Amino acid sequence: MAQVVTPRRLKIAGGVLGAVLLVFIGYAAGWLTPRLSTPGESSPEAGFARDMSEHHAQAVEMGMIAYQKASQPEIRTLGGDIALTQQGQIGVMQTWLKDWGLGPNSSRPPMAWMRDGDQAVKGNLMPGMATREEIAMLRAATGKDVDIRFLQYMLRHHLGGVHMAQEVLKLDPGPEVRELAETMIRNQSGEIQVLRTMLGKLGATPLN
Repeated sequence: MAQVVTPRRLKIAGGVLGAVLLVFIGYAAGWLTPRLSTPGESSPEAGFARDMSEHHAQAVEMGMIAYQKASQPEIRTLGGDIALTQQGQIGVMQTWLKDWGLGPNSSRPPMAWMRDGDQAVKGNLMPGMATREEIAMLRAATGKDVDIRFLQYMLRHHLGGVHMAQEVLKLDPGPEVRELAETMIRNQSGEIQVLRTMLGKLGATPLN
C-alpha cells in the first residue's frame, strides 16, 4: 500500500534535509576556512613577519656581541637571553611564511604593511634599528663602553620593536600573529625596564 505524503511529513523531511545541509556546510567551512584566510603577499601578517624577522636579526647580532664582550656578567647574560629568544621567534615567523606559501623577502619597501609606515623608516632602517656604523662601533668597543653601547642600542631597538608589534595589533591580524605580537610587547617591555635600570647604574642615559 502506497504511503501518503502529507504536508506534515514534507515539512519534517525538509527540516531533516536542512539540518543535514547545515552540518555539511559547517564541516566544509571548517575545512576551507584555513585556506581562504591564509595571509597573502601584501598582507599585514606577511609584512610583519618579514620585517620583524629582519628587526630581530639585528637584536640577535647585538645580543651575541654583548654575550661575548660585555664587562659585566649580568649584561652578558641579558645579551645571550635576548639573542636566544629573538632567534627562536625568527624561526616561528619564517615557518609561518613557508606555511603560507610565501618567500622570506618581498619587493615591497620596509614597513609598507603599517599605516604611515614610510614615515617610520629612517635611512631604510626600521624603528629603533642601529646603523651599520653603530654596530661596527659596538664590535670595536671594549670594557664599560661595550656595556653602555649595548644597553643604549638595545633599549632603542626594543622600543622600536614594541611599536611595530603594537601597530600590527591595530590591523586585526590572525591569531598566531596576534599571540606572538602580544608576547613580544610583554617580554620586551619588561626588558626595557631592565635596560633602563642597568644604564642608570652605569651613569649613562638612553639615546634620543
